[in-house]
Amino acid sequence: MISPETRAQIRRYFYAEHWKIGTIARQLGLHPDTVRNAIETGRVAAQSVRPSKLDPYLGFLREVLSQHPTLRATRIYQMARERGYTGSVVQFRRAVARLRPQIREPFLRLETFPGEQGQVDWAHFGHVQVGRARRALSCFVMTLSYSRALYLEFFFDQTTENFLRGHVHAFEAWDGAPRVVLYDNLKSAVLERRGSQILFNPRLIELTAHYHFSAHPCQVRAGNQKGRVERAIRYVRDSFWAGRSFTTLAECNRQAWIWRDQVAHQRRWPGEDGRAVQQVFADEQPRLIPLPAHRFNTDRVESVCSRKSIYIRFDLNDYSIPPDAVGRPLTLVASDVAVRLLDGTREIASHPRTYDRQRQVFDPAHREAVLAGLPCHPGRPAGIRRTREQNPARRGVCRWRIHWRADGPTAQTAGRVWPRGFAPRHRRSARPRHSPRRLGRVPAAPSASAAACELGPEWTSRSAIHRRSTPSPGDLR
Repeated sequence: MISPETRAQIRRYFYAEHWKIGTIARQLGLHPDTVRNAIETGRVAAQSVRPSKLDPYLGFLREVLSQHPTLRATRIYQMARERGYTGSVVQFRRAVARLRPQIREPFLRLETFPGEQGQVDWAHFGHVQVGRARRALSCFVMTLSYSRALYLEFFFDQTTENFLRGHVHAFEAWDGAPRVVLYDNLKSAVLERRGSQILFNPRLIELTAHYHFSAHPCQVRAGNQKGRVERAIRYVRDSFWAGRSFTTLAECNRQAWIWRDQVAHQRRWPGEDGRAVQQVFADEQPRLIPLPAHRFNTDRVESVCSRKSIYIRFDLNDYSIPPDAVGRPLTLVASDVAVRLLDGTREIASHPRTYDRQRQVFDPAHREAVLAGLPCHPGRPAGIRRTREQNPARRGVCRWRIHWRADGPTAQTAGRVWPRGFAPRHRRSARPRHSPRRLGRVPAAPSASAAACELGPEWTSRSAIHRRSTPSPGDLR
């Protein structure tokens, strides 16, 4: 079977160009009988429509859809099956989609006063790799409904702290705040909603009280109520994000702010020809609410405690604290660039924040303080041995404690003398893994007394095994 275009071409060659049937068949690669049938046919036969099992039910479909325009096709299919329909559900859904009346909701153009309204929303821009961490890149976008001036900033997540931080940075960039800000029902703004009863996020309430504006959430699934920011997000995707590369988050934000000033704010204002967005914003800015004297605190505050190590886990990374703070309740204050640890109101540690994962961010002084508090023995670094020699008072306390426990028979393992009651229970753990002399941890001693004098009563070589009796009163002095 040939197409209607080929049939028309054959008839043109035969009747207008007077080609022979063989010539037409040779040029078009067809059989002569196919060419003859196309010529002898007086007109192009219309394609016949086969009857369908759905035809008797079309009237029923129109009646149901006229009464219930939003009724699902699966429910109408069940109703048709009860009336004897035996056809396919796929064919039935296509017919319902074709016959369903299209209800289009009319809209009015939004008109606002200068400085009256702003709109806020998040935009997702995929994921980026930060070291070993895979972070979601999101853009905070706020726009003024009157002038279309916008503020945008990229973050690695959509937490409440970054949500509030975007507000503060936008208000500071505009040197003022609008009187009303529209949101959708994201958790950073609305915790729970039942009809007209709305439970706002307490942190958002604190922000509105600080900057003296009002928060208004849109209705559920009504994104058209904040269409200015939705259109601004599309503008950011098409004009700024497309075909752009960056290496750091700071570089991405720097390019975004340059694009905002040089491109977005220089575009034509939709309300009037001949004026740019920047010019209209200059007229709107004096009508914004003035900013308070102090900046709103957007840092994240948590109660933390380290039971054993000198590290506090936060956002997949470990931050060090001083050794004397281990086991005490602390307060962690995290901004977008720094992590601080507080003991009451006193700051005990401050670190730059990292967005990698499984990283140890430490202060070298914290590690040195831990190493300085370890027992002195030849296996420790030379600097620690000197610290022990420079602190004879503490060394004497250590000797007295060891002398007191060294009463009675001793057991030896790997060059260490174990007092009675402190020896390892398992035979395998009591076996020396390496010779102390081979590791270089215990120097060769000419005699047991010299080794004990040099290394102390706790660490000796195999040839310097000795026993300690209860110290005399003279030793205590």
